[in-house]
Amino acid sequence: MKDQAAKLRQLVGGKNFVGDLQETGSVNGDKKDNLPYIIAITSGKGGVGKTNFTVNLAIALSRMGKRVLIIDADLGLANVEVILGCSSKYTMMDLLNSDISLAQIILEGPAGIKYISGGSGIEQMSDLSVTTRELLIQKLYACETVADIILVDTGAGVGRNVLDFLLSSDEIILLTTPEPTALTDAYAVIKACRAKTDFLNIKFVINKIYDESEGIDVGMKLIETTRRFLQVNVSYLGMIYDDRNMTNAIKKQVPLLLSYPDTIAAKCINLIAKAVLQGDSMRVKRGWRGFLQRLIFSR
Repeated sequence: MKDQAAKLRQLVGGKNFVGDLQETGSVNGDKKDNLPYIIAITSGKGGVGKTNFTVNLAIALSRMGKRVLIIDADLGLANVEVILGCSSKYTMMDLLNSDISLAQIILEGPAGIKYISGGSGIEQMSDLSVTTRELLIQKLYACETVADIILVDTGAGVGRNVLDFLLSSDEIILLTTPEPTALTDAYAVIKACRAKTDFLNIKFVINKIYDESEGIDVGMKLIETTRRFLQVNVSYLGMIYDDRNMTNAIKKQVPLLLSYPDTIAAKCINLIAKAVLQGDSMRVKRGWRGFLQRLIFSR
């Protein structure tokens, strides 16, 4: 067991081994510019806890001094609103109405986080005229003034819309569970991204583990398999223990970090947030405008 843990630490650079549940190290959140950092959060299949993780990660990052904006790009489902216990009147596509401003579509969430509903209209972006798309992104540009980190909660799987969001972001966080089907689908996401570009910044989180050895084994297999067969180096961010309070928080429509802040899953998410801020990739940013240009005009 100790040999396995040491090997996984070596594979991931020895940083932020979440299985230890020790909150060590300083948070390196300093930025050298004013560009927000864009992180797409995805999964190979539904039901692994992606949106719940996104919301709680946002809260953790906000508590660490970051201004965080969530874009709900899981088209048509609005699961972020369910977890937050709120409802959004407008979606991103309402910005095409000249009477609607960005301030009107941004919802204020708990712990200082902000939220925008993407809406199912994102699927039709490629059908918009160049002038209309320009109008949309001109309004969306202002998002970079309200956030240091923008979390894009994508749909699951490898559909075109999901891949567009992933490949337009600065970083991808891939959430999976130890279940064989979830791991197979997570591998499929990495493979689909690899087919589109050689430049990937993918990190993964293992959710719903029952013990540390399980998380270590899954992490090692995913790292070694993608390295061997895809020539892709994915990075390990951490693991989250299975915690019934996660389900209780969803039922209450109050995020875990607010309703059960001292539970084991909450501690894991806090450590993952620290790992996100300490990552070297935080220094390399293309920014929100670059994200929009790649997302909208590459279609």
